[in-house]
Amino acid sequence: MKFDTDRPDLTLGVVGAGAMGRGIAQIAAAGGMQVLMMDTRAGVADEACDFIKILRKVDIGVMGAFWAALALGSVAILSPEALAQTYPTKPIRLVVTSAPGSGPDIMARMIGAKLTEALGQHIVVDNRGTTSGRIGTEMAARATADGYTLMMMISDHVSVSSLYTNLSYDLVKDFSPIVWLGATYRILVVTPSVPVTSVRELLTLAKSRPGMLRYGSSGSGTSTHLTTELFNIMAGIEMLHVPYKGGFASIIGTMSGEVDMVFSAIPPVLPLINSGKLRALGVTSSKRTTLAPGLPPISEFVPGYESSGWYGLVAPAKTRPAILSKLNAEVGKILKTSEIRERMKGSGAEPIGGSREDFALHISDQLEKIGRVAKLSGARRETD
Repeated sequence: MKFDTDRPDLTLGVVGAGAMGRGIAQIAAAGGMQVLMMDTRAGVADEACDFIKILRKVDIGVMGAFWAALALGSVAILSPEALAQTYPTKPIRLVVTSAPGSGPDIMARMIGAKLTEALGQHIVVDNRGTTSGRIGTEMAARATADGYTLMMMISDHVSVSSLYTNLSYDLVKDFSPIVWLGATYRILVVTPSVPVTSVRELLTLAKSRPGMLRYGSSGSGTSTHLTTELFNIMAGIEMLHVPYKGGFASIIGTMSGEVDMVFSAIPPVLPLINSGKLRALGVTSSKRTTLAPGLPPISEFVPGYESSGWYGLVAPAKTRPAILSKLNAEVGKILKTSEIRERMKGSGAEPIGGSREDFALHISDQLEKIGRVAKLSGARRETD
């Protein structure tokens, strides 16, 4: 092969002439690379000197050229695309900033198991759960950007970023989006003693009794709190916030009548709705969803209203785009399988998928939207 040494974007592979070297060369050539085969059994010094001159042509520096030539049969200088073809070569850590058994943890293990099969390397879930998730998020943001540390980003990350002012990380600057996994929605339920059967009737009642109706949440500054505050702002009503320690506690509080209503995740309240212990009024999706069949979206009564929980995969900023694209493609295939779609539906989530750019836009939109709600409502987050 005649080498083109005048192109500054030339990509070279340095391999030995043995069986392993020839195999690497074939992979590199298939990726469109020029390959320099060196026989390390004879003439090494002369070839090394010549090769340093070639490497200097592509401007990798004198020391870089020296070490590349010194390595000869054991080193390959590969393009990012070629590196992505061989990625991964070891287990990948997936940081989850929630406790084992939580929704994000279940999603991470579900997708991780299938991704392990697709990539041939284990996806190891690393739970770093705290109230705010700050510890795990900071750890993931500061990890080496080599594709071997990923993080499950969820809607609560946006809530935390909107409510804390002293964070050591930035969701946009410190992370590279990979794929939007799925969305979850909430059902607006009321205790049966509240004399309403629709969102329209609830709005009428709330406007006639400003500040008198009480709503529960899973805690101050949580996504359920901000979901309700968005509802209050867009509907022009005022209700009293009663924070609980967790979503199940807020559901029990609504059943008992301690509070009048709550926006709840779908799976836990469906049996309670069917048994008459709670009354469902609407769902927070922008359109009707099979996750809550028969329920109208709240946007039919409050135009433009939509609130969702969501899951997605991100990597530390500056992770190679070729690696991000490979992960996006593999996860995209997983999300299209009937098995995963059914399992996600069973856990109350709709698969999304799409491009890395789609997920990046979603994160930016959510930061703007939730940030505005936090400012207008004066919401505060409980500390770890």
